[in-house]
Amino acid sequence: MTPIRKDLVERKISLIQDDLEKLSRLKDFSLNEIVSDFMKQATVERLLERIISRAIDINEHIIAEQATAETSPPKNYRETFLRLVELKIYPIDFAENIAKSVGTRNLLVHEYNKIDYERVYSSIKDCLKDYHIYINYILKYID
Repeated sequence: MTPIRKDLVERKISLIQDDLEKLSRLKDFSLNEIVSDFMKQATVERLLERIISRAIDINEHIIAEQATAETSPPKNYRETFLRLVELKIYPIDFAENIAKSVGTRNLLVHEYNKIDYERVYSSIKDCLKDYHIYINYILKYID
């Protein structure tokens, strides 16, 4: 095991916090208000993608640095959230809940021509709630 690069994790967390603050400005708009305004729609999509992708980066870094010879790499991005349970960073129920956000990220990254905007819209409040909790768990772990 090698030490976790606290500076890297803290920088990514800071970027996530900035994006969460920006996303919170859009949480009170209706689905129709977001979908009918290209700028709001594009902003929501990009912020969600960046928040989730940065958390995946953090997960992968922690897993790589804490790995032993017996540790197998995560099979997918969803599994990166689940692996943090093994490191006692957070409980399994939280891991299973936040890991669902990977589906939103994959939808935005890979299926941008046929996005389910109701799903994206419902992800806003989930993301705001879950990623504030995620940040607290990660900061506690690296301290």
